[in-house]
Amino acid sequence: MGASKKPVRGSVFFHEVVGATAVDPHLEACLQCGTCGGSCPSGNDMEHTPRTLFAMIAAGMRETVLRSNTPWYCVSCYYCMERCPQEVHITDVMYTLKRLAIKEGFSRQSSAAQAPAFSETFMEHVERYGRSFELGLITRYFLRHRPLDTVKIAPIGAGMLRRKRFDLTPRKIRQIEQLQAILARADELEGIARV
Repeated sequence: MGASKKPVRGSVFFHEVVGATAVDPHLEACLQCGTCGGSCPSGNDMEHTPRTLFAMIAAGMRETVLRSNTPWYCVSCYYCMERCPQEVHITDVMYTLKRLAIKEGFSRQSSAAQAPAFSETFMEHVERYGRSFELGLITRYFLRHRPLDTVKIAPIGAGMLRRKRFDLTPRKIRQIEQLQAILARADELEGIARV
């Protein structure tokens, strides 16, 4: 008699998320202990804790999950994964949810609708220079997406400039072409057309 297989639980959406994640996220192993949310530096800004989001994924609450701001507030520090007793790949699931939200058009409708725009602006700088250019990132983001708030952040920027906390002009990394080739290949594998 062959070994019995572990029963598979979860909704169609659960299996979609697991299948779309680059590694096996071990999402079925989540104990709902809350360590992830308690570890998260952005947890207070999230509509749902990661564990709540995982329960919603298992329940098939696709639209609610993809409209949630939770994945967009993930700062990819991996602290939740370090502390997770079940070794659930929480950060990888958050990346998957961001990709699905963008694909389905929910990213612009979420309560963190500005987060994708910020992420896009950040990636444009990384693609062009190989690193973030903070002054350009913040200036471009605010002028494009929140022009009326630009005046509010000016004093913060002036203080950072006085303390030499960021560069006035961007600097490219050496061999930027290699990074651009890697990013282009990653986009190709993901099926994303480069604009």
